[in-house]
Amino acid sequence: MTPKTDQTTRGRGPTYASRAPAPAPLPTDAAHRNPGTPLELDWVRAARVNRSAVERRAATLGTRRSVKKEWQAAWLLRAVTLMDLTTLAGDDTEGRVRRLCGKARRPVREDLLDALGVPLDDVRVAAVCIYHQMIPAALEGLRGTDIPVAAVSTGFPHGLSPFETRLAEIRASVEAGAREIDIVITRRHVLLGDWETLYREVRAFREACGDAHMKAILATGELAMLRNVYQASLVCMMAGADFIKTSTGKEAVNATLPVGVTMARAIRAYAERTGHAVGFKPAGGIRTAKQALQWMILMKEELGTAWLSPERFRFGASSLLADIERQIEHHVTGRYSAFHRHPLA
Repeated sequence: MTPKTDQTTRGRGPTYASRAPAPAPLPTDAAHRNPGTPLELDWVRAARVNRSAVERRAATLGTRRSVKKEWQAAWLLRAVTLMDLTTLAGDDTEGRVRRLCGKARRPVREDLLDALGVPLDDVRVAAVCIYHQMIPAALEGLRGTDIPVAAVSTGFPHGLSPFETRLAEIRASVEAGAREIDIVITRRHVLLGDWETLYREVRAFREACGDAHMKAILATGELAMLRNVYQASLVCMMAGADFIKTSTGKEAVNATLPVGVTMARAIRAYAERTGHAVGFKPAGGIRTAKQALQWMILMKEELGTAWLSPERFRFGASSLLADIERQIEHHVTGRYSAFHRHPLA
C-alpha cells in the first residue's frame, strides 16, 4: 500500500523564517552512497537557525495535514518498513535478540495483513539494531532474510573511549557481519566549534566502515542550540555519513520535531549543493503511531517522497511497533486492543 495524504487537508506551503521555497528536486538514486566532500568551513560557520521559525514550522506538522482511514493504514504499514527494530539494554541476552529478530521477520500479524489484502512478505522492518556482542545471535535470527544487522559502535552511547578503540570496534562489527554501523560523535567538538577535529573523526569512522553504511548519531539533546545541530549535521555529511541520526535514545532529550526540521533542512541544503542524498534517522521517544505519522509528514514535506523509503529514512524504534500494530487492528476490526496483545517479541 502506498502512503497518500488526505486530499481534503492540503494547506499552504510551510513557513520557515520567511516563507520557505518548495523543495528543489533532489537526488533519486536510492542505492547511491554519500562519498562526502572536503570540509567547507565557511559554509559551516556561516550557518544560522531561526529557532522561533523552526518551532512554528514544527508545530504545523500535526495540524496542517491528517491521514485517515485506509490512507492511515497504508502510512502505518510504510512506517513499519522504516523501522530499525532496536534493543540496546544492559540486560540484553541472545534469546531476547533472537525473539526480536522473529518479530522483525513478521512485524504485523498475518490475519491483519490478510484483512488489508497485503502480502505477508511485503511488510518487514528495515534493520535490527543491537550491540556488537549480539551480532551472532541477530545473524542467526535473521538467517534466510535480507534484513541487515545494524550495530552501535564507537563507545556508544557517550563516545568517550580511546579513538583507536572506537575504530577497532567498528572494524570488529563489520567483520562480524554488521552491514550498518551507528557511530556516535564526540559532542565536545561541536560545543567548542572544533569542526576540523569532528570532520577528521567522522571521516576516519567512515573509512573504518568500508562497505557498511554509516549512521552518525549527533546526540542533539546535548548540543545546546539548533545552530549546533545544523552545523554538526553539515560536518558529518561532508565527512561521508550515509545517515544522520538525532539521538542514542539514552539522553534526557531525544528526537524532537524542531530538531527534525533543522536536520532535514541541512540534508536538503547538502543535497542541493553536492548532489549527494543523505538519510535521516530520528531515535528515542517516538512511541506512538501519531508521532510516527508526524515524522513521515515532515519527511514528505521537507525532502519529498523519496525520503519515505528505508534507504533514506529510519525510525529508531522498539515500543513504537506495538502501537502501530494496535492502530492497524483498530482499522481492521473497529476496536482498540490492549498493548499486551501486541508484544514486541
